Amino acid sequence: MGISKAFVASLLLSLLLLQLVQASYPIELNDADKNTPVKIDCGEACSIRCKLSKRPNLCKRACGTCCGRCNCVPPGTSGNYESCACYAEMTTRGNKKKCP
Repeated sequence: MGISKAFVASLLLSLLLLQLVQASYPIELNDADKNTPVKIDCGEACSIRCKLSKRPNLCKRACGTCCGRCNCVPPGTSGNYESCACYAEMTTRGNKKKCP
């Protein structure tokens, strides 16, 4: 007998799995879209950043200002400023860090 049913079934199953894996990858942007900056959701990013703050409303307001100007918010609830240099460099009039 030529090709067994088990071989055909495994081949079809592997092709289906390959199709599902390819479909789960995000669509690549073309060169024109790569030059356009992507705007992040500052409200959501600042809610995550300020969730452990003692003064969450003040934290979210300052974070929102910084996020709007820099278009980035460092990950986590504190620190990690190296991932967003603009956010880390902003200061108040008293030379204190503006961004939480």
